[in-house]
Amino acid sequence: MSVIPANTETVLPESVEEAAAKPNTSDTPGKPVTPGRRSTSHLKLVPDTLELREKIKAAAEVYAKGLDRSRPFNRAQLETFGRDLLDQMELPEAYLGFAMVLIGNYFWKKQFLALPFNRRMLLLPHCLKHADGCPAEYDEFGLDCEKCGACSIADYKVRAEQLGYKVLVAEGSPVVLKIIVSGHIDGILGVACLNVLEKAIDKVLLAGVPSFAVPLHSGDCKNTKMDEPWVWECLDKYEPMESLETAGYVPLMRAANRIFDEQIDEVLPKSKALATSTDPLGPATFTEAVSRDALIHGGKRLRPFVTLAVYHALTQDAAAPVSGVDSVPLEFPLGVRRVAAAMEAFHKASLVHDDIEDGDDYRYGRETLHHKYDVGTAINVGDHLIGLGYRLLTQAHADLEPDQVADLVDRLASAHLKLCEGQGAELRWTGSQATTLTPLEAMKIYALKTSPAFEAALFAGVRLAGPSDKYNDMIPQFCRHVGVGFQILNDLKDWDEGIDNKKVAGRDAELAKPTLLLAMALEAAAPETRRQLEEFIHDQSEYPNGSRTALLRKWYTDLGIFEKSEALVDKCRARAEALADAVENEAFRQLLYFIIDTVLARETASGPPASLVSLNASLHS
Repeated sequence: MSVIPANTETVLPESVEEAAAKPNTSDTPGKPVTPGRRSTSHLKLVPDTLELREKIKAAAEVYAKGLDRSRPFNRAQLETFGRDLLDQMELPEAYLGFAMVLIGNYFWKKQFLALPFNRRMLLLPHCLKHADGCPAEYDEFGLDCEKCGACSIADYKVRAEQLGYKVLVAEGSPVVLKIIVSGHIDGILGVACLNVLEKAIDKVLLAGVPSFAVPLHSGDCKNTKMDEPWVWECLDKYEPMESLETAGYVPLMRAANRIFDEQIDEVLPKSKALATSTDPLGPATFTEAVSRDALIHGGKRLRPFVTLAVYHALTQDAAAPVSGVDSVPLEFPLGVRRVAAAMEAFHKASLVHDDIEDGDDYRYGRETLHHKYDVGTAINVGDHLIGLGYRLLTQAHADLEPDQVADLVDRLASAHLKLCEGQGAELRWTGSQATTLTPLEAMKIYALKTSPAFEAALFAGVRLAGPSDKYNDMIPQFCRHVGVGFQILNDLKDWDEGIDNKKVAGRDAELAKPTLLLAMALEAAAPETRRQLEEFIHDQSEYPNGSRTALLRKWYTDLGIFEKSEALVDKCRARAEALADAVENEAFRQLLYFIIDTVLARETASGPPASLVSLNASLHS
């Protein structure tokens, strides 16, 4: 007997096998087919001669002049540009990553040079340091260069700091985007290997951050080299423009951040008891203090961003603001900010309760509340966050019409109920019941657990901007496809040891959680293999180190489960994009594409490092 609520809509009307088998095609201009998640190490070769590198660089500069600069490109579009350039030059696709980086450089170069030096960051990799005898140590921000002269890091660092740059000797696009969103910088001059630059495309360029990247000749992370004149091409050049050309979403991300970093006491005033307390963690004010701390700290703040961005798209006569043109930040009415904060309060409440149910000890690099205190305290704080969410909605009434507040409360209550139903179904199916789960039931759980939060945030932005009738059918369908795709990607991420420093791959499957991957494996397996799988799931005894995960991975690989899951993600993306295609409002439509690209961004599959090879070697390998 199914434990899924009877009124839950089917996410994919066809069978999983049919959906996975269908190709993902798109006829929408400027929106190429999104490639599947795969190893791209064979596409990240750097030409071994300066002559060829300069030749591709010059061609990329010419090619970029013909591109539409009204909005940022996504990874799929940039890959299309790179392939087109290589075809024109009759060069092999092995240089695709290199060509993509250079096209991106000249798309953004003028806008990067228009930024004042004190609004730029110079990002250098630790592998430029002299491997033997480097006296520098690492701090929380990266390598603390001693400027000893043994490598080139000090040369760039000294000059950049003299000009006013922020300099970071580290790698990783998430920390860079976090620094940008915090408002300290507007553009990046970066040096990195192609592996790192590939990861930065979705995280940084998609958001509309003017950047110029210099690829390292190899990715072996030891005494590597680069074309140093390429750094000086931008490092000390400043060429102001009257206005920048490309719209982006960084100003809206910053507006969402400011709600929690700077405006929280205005958006959510403290109670009189907490405001006057000399001991916030004392018994009388403990719950409110811990709840506010949980609300303020951690997370990407995606849901508040979605609410603000949708509201902005539907109330402003522009696709998106342009970062760096004006130092005056975007401002939103207090009521709108309170509704955006409510989205985060409900999300954080669900995470507190999820952490208890999943037995997780850490969240956002901090101890989970039940681990730091106890389960009872964590449950109570989660409940308090739910109360804060509804209080924020009702406190928004001064800037909203009564029917707007009523619609928002109704939609949030509905989202809350669906999330609990989905979590309840997952809990009931965890363990021995996991072997009875079908792929369709798994996707229904995903739709209930993940989609409602996206739906509430999206609906809130629409309803704050005016009547929602035009979008009432589109919003839940769009969010189901995005939410289900996100959850499948999360399942795939559980198997990648190279992402987020995971120490144990396949942990969810080992714990017999009801994942789509497990359901598809059980459905696709021959009777004997299915029997072995069921015995494996029911048997929670200890296996030799790593052998349990290896055995499960082999079954999934043999049954093609990873590929089928990737195909389903592509199907979710295609269906979400089709719904976005039909939206008439240009600003709203482009925002929906951005949400799809952001939420369904694939982590790069691990592979060998990029390398410096000859053209002949790449042609005959």
